[in-house]
Formats: sequence, C-alpha cells, structure tokens
Amino acid sequence: MASTSASQSPESGPRWRRALTRGITRNVVALGFVSLFTDISSEMLVYLIPLYLANVLLAPVAVIGLIEGVAESTASVLKLVSGALSDRLSRRRLLVGIGYGTSVAAKGLYLVAVAWPVVLLGRVGDRFGKGIRTSPRDALIADSTAPENRGVAYGLHRAMDTTGAFAGVLVAAAVIWATEGDATRLTSDTFRILVLLALVPGVLAIATIVVGVRDVPRHTPVSAGPAAPSAPTVPTAAPVSIWGLPRKIVGDSAMWRRFPRPFWLFMLANALFTLGNSSDAFLALRSQDLGLTLLALLLTIVAFNATNAVVAWPAGALSDRIGRRGLIALAWLIYAACYAGFAVASSAVWVVPLWIAYGTYYALSEGVGKALVADLAPTELRATAFGILNAVQGTMILPASVIAGILWTAIAPPAPFWFGSACAAAAVVLLLATVHPGPRK
Repeated sequence: MASTSASQSPESGPRWRRALTRGITRNVVALGFVSLFTDISSEMLVYLIPLYLANVLLAPVAVIGLIEGVAESTASVLKLVSGALSDRLSRRRLLVGIGYGTSVAAKGLYLVAVAWPVVLLGRVGDRFGKGIRTSPRDALIADSTAPENRGVAYGLHRAMDTTGAFAGVLVAAAVIWATEGDATRLTSDTFRILVLLALVPGVLAIATIVVGVRDVPRHTPVSAGPAAPSAPTVPTAAPVSIWGLPRKIVGDSAMWRRFPRPFWLFMLANALFTLGNSSDAFLALRSQDLGLTLLALLLTIVAFNATNAVVAWPAGALSDRIGRRGLIALAWLIYAACYAGFAVASSAVWVVPLWIAYGTYYALSEGVGKALVADLAPTELRATAFGILNAVQGTMILPASVIAGILWTAIAPPAPFWFGSACAAAAVVLLLATVHPGPRK
C-alpha cells in the first residue's frame, strides 16, 4: 500500500535524522503542509470567535455554547460517515479536498456576520468541512506509509499541524497588539482584519492538495478460480432506496464485526478518557480565574502549541521502536497530572508550566493514537476506523463539557479538573489491562 521509493531512507547522516525521516512519503509531507496552512487559518480565529460573539454581537453565553455544541456535533457525525464513504469510493483525495474547501468558504461568512446566526452558519460550515476531511486524510497517511513507519508519519503530520496552530495564535496576538494594544474587548474591525488574513493560508492549503496530494491505488488480490476470497461488495448497478442509503454508506453488522477485539477495547478506553476531557475553554477560564490576562493567555497558548509541535514528531518515531500503547498510557497519565494541577493551583504562576505539560500530553497522544488505530484496523476499512475514533471522541466531548460546566457551577472551579483527572487515570488502567495489539499489518 505504501510508496516504496519514498520509504527508502538514506543510511548516511545522524541516526536521529534517519529515525525522523525514514518512511516519509510525498503524500505525508504534502498533507502536513495542508494541515499547517489550515491551522494557521483556523487558530487565528478560533479563540476570538467567542469574544466577537460576546463583545460585538452581544450574544448571550448560552448562544455561544449552543454554537460550539452544534458545530462539534456536526463534525463528529460526519467523520464516521466520510470515513466509511472513503473506504467504499477509494477516493480519499476528493473528500479531503471537499472538506478543506468547505472550511475555507465557511470562514468567508464571518466577513458579513452582523448577527449570531451567521456566525453559527460559519462555524457549522467550518466543522462540516473538518468532518468530511479528517478520516479520509488520516487513512491516506496510513495508505502512503509502510506499517513500521506509521508512528513517525503521524508524528510529522501532527508536528506540522501544531506548528500551524502556533503560528496562527502568534499572528492573532500580534494583530491584536498592533490594532488594540491593551484593550480588553475585541472590536469588529480587528476581527475582520483577522478573517481576511486567515483566508490566505486557507487558499494555500487547497492549492497544496491540488498540486501535491495523490490517491494511493488499492492492490486487491486476483484469483484465477471462480471463488475469489474478497470482501462482500454491493453491485454498482443495484438500485438503493433512500432508506437503505445510510446502511450502504456506514455498512452492516457483518462489516463492523471485521474490526478486531483490541480495536473496540481501545475505543472503549478512548470513550472513558474523553468523558473527562472537557473543552479547552475550561482551561482558559481556569487560567483567567487564577489571574492570567488575555494577552498572557494567548502567549501561553503559543507556548502550549510550540511544545506540542516539538515533541509530536520524535514521539511518533519513538512509538515505531517501542510500541504505541505505552506512550498513549504515559500521555493520559500526564493529562491526569495536569488536570490535578489545575485543580490545586492557587495562583497564575502555575498556569504556564501546566499548559506546557498539557502540550506534551497532546504531542504524545494524538499522532501515536492514530498510528495505533491504523495498526488495529483492517486495511480496507481504515478510514472507517478513523471515523469511528473521531465519532467516539466527538460524541463524548459534549457530555464531558456539560458535566464540567455543572461541576464548575454547582461545586467549585476545581471540581471538573478532579473529574477529568480521575477519568484519565481509569482509562489508563483499562488500556493497559485490556488492549494488547498484535503484529502490525
């Protein structure tokens, strides 16, 4: 499935350089740049959209929560559907292009947003695009990489993705400093300047897909006998009713049973972990609660993204050598410690090191977790597997944030962080006790 020519790494040069570049193919690099450009675009706006709603459009906090909830729910459902559709069409690049293009077009709506329903439409459109592209993109990285190099491939992609986030937040902070100085409220003019700037890297991402990304042909075994051992398929000429279309896309129970038991146990551990992984908005609120200013918070998020970008690539390479499960368990333990730290912190002096440790958790878990999913899933259902992972995480984020909000209001601000820490620790026990990956395929 992988490109053999690009997977040959030079034997000369430092050992660490060979470890970080072995098996990296053209598609992996191109998709890394696509994510880098897209995250520059997205991160310039994502932390400021709630401020624009509250400061300029005077939207109630309940409406802001509704917008974010609807947007994330849209993405989580589409990630499952697009993954399954990608496996059936064998056209991952097409879905990736549609997804990124939809997100760029949706951001343009912010330029004419004079009421919160327009922002809602823009956020849903942006998350709609993310839902379409994520699972096919992750599967295309696996298709383009040899099994023994998946960790470093996902690590590189994650590093480039987070480098874009780092740059995007830094640009947003610079624009705010230049246009508003020490102001505490966002203005309409500054937000529109940022939207116009954000469209530029978004267009560059689409151009990179057109120029640099290619589908990887599937190699299916051909049998000379009358009964070839291939997966069941639906004849293209058979008519499908509108009621049978969802089942045709997502598949039936026989297809879902083809996923091995370790895959489903990993999904269960992910669900338990994500139940305590509430929105990062609570981390921002807790940081302000401990005395951090708005500009200081943005610069702290820059440090968080920088840590993520630096650690993600070598972490992926390390998982190719020592295995993935242990690194994911370590990441979840770091998360548990971070959330316990936010619970017991009593001043702003603890905020920066806790955010940096939080960036280390992200770097160890995101790319390595995707590589583990690629290891566990059947090759022909790889995008469906990523869709399941994204759907599980996206579905659990909603109750996680609701529970965190209730705990914050009804008990105290540290309460949701104790809950998240406990869920992460329990997920580590479940992961180590039940998930035993076999040989990589």
